Amino acid sequence: MFIEQGIKPENKFWKYIVGSLVVILISSFGQIPLMIGIFAKSFSDGKGMPQLDEKSLMTYLEPNLTLFLIMLSFVFAMFGIYIVVKNIHKQTMLSVTTSRAKVDWSRILFSFTIWSLFTIISTAILYYTSPESFVMNFKLVPFLILVIIGTLMIPIQTSCEEYVFRGYLMQGFGNLARNKWFPLITTSSIFGLMHIANPEVTKMGYIVLVYYIGTGFFLGILTLMDEGMELSLGFHAANNLVGALLVTADWSAFQTHSILKDISEPSAGFDVIAPVLIIYPILLFIFAKKYNWTNWKEKLTGEIHSTNSNLINEIQGTND
Repeated sequence: MFIEQGIKPENKFWKYIVGSLVVILISSFGQIPLMIGIFAKSFSDGKGMPQLDEKSLMTYLEPNLTLFLIMLSFVFAMFGIYIVVKNIHKQTMLSVTTSRAKVDWSRILFSFTIWSLFTIISTAILYYTSPESFVMNFKLVPFLILVIIGTLMIPIQTSCEEYVFRGYLMQGFGNLARNKWFPLITTSSIFGLMHIANPEVTKMGYIVLVYYIGTGFFLGILTLMDEGMELSLGFHAANNLVGALLVTADWSAFQTHSILKDISEPSAGFDVIAPVLIIYPILLFIFAKKYNWTNWKEKLTGEIHSTNSNLINEIQGTND
């Protein structure tokens, strides 16, 4: 019973607000090296004060260096999450990760693998059906550096987002509402709206938020139905890491030394809605069959009873 693990009388909702601010504050220290690098490069090139929008920030430094420095703030944020969970909420990181006795790495690997394969296959199909939309961007040494940086840093970034939205805030809104549908809706909506400043939204319009919010709902459903974040951790890591290695574009959030570069004019059409309406339901069906999910209504919309959460906390206290 994953969400119930954070339900404690002392876990008032104001603590989650304070905790979120602490995480944001700590992560901001991780942004300092990026800002120093951008300002130094801009002034050394005689450009003066740099533009500080997300799209332009990606263009000042070498792409691999930029990616590393952007990811660095998430390393700080993960440290902030640990501090907040342990010291403000008196919980273990395991309690905001999964309801299982330990993290199930096989679940993470299965989710990572299935979405990596889908991403690779769908990208290959797009490349061979619309070759005019892509140019080969592959350069061996920069790509190998990207592989190292991406493999080390991108899973930290995606895990950080999962811990914030599917772990910490999922339990936080559960404390506030004492049900499961409210945390699912709020965390999914906030997760989607968090991407509103992405260059993709600027380029294609707010319709892209359907994809981001829909992805938030998909990851939230994974977490609630599976009673833990393992599947969402694997999916999110595969989505960002494999995507960064395969394809980049001038209008994408990540500017990388990827294998391909998309030079087509982006438009928000059915491809934005298709994952939400078709692909994600298929994935949910696969996961449901593999892990024998049942009782969907209760797990996604049910009430949180204090007797259940008290029992869980007693068991956790005994195990500790």
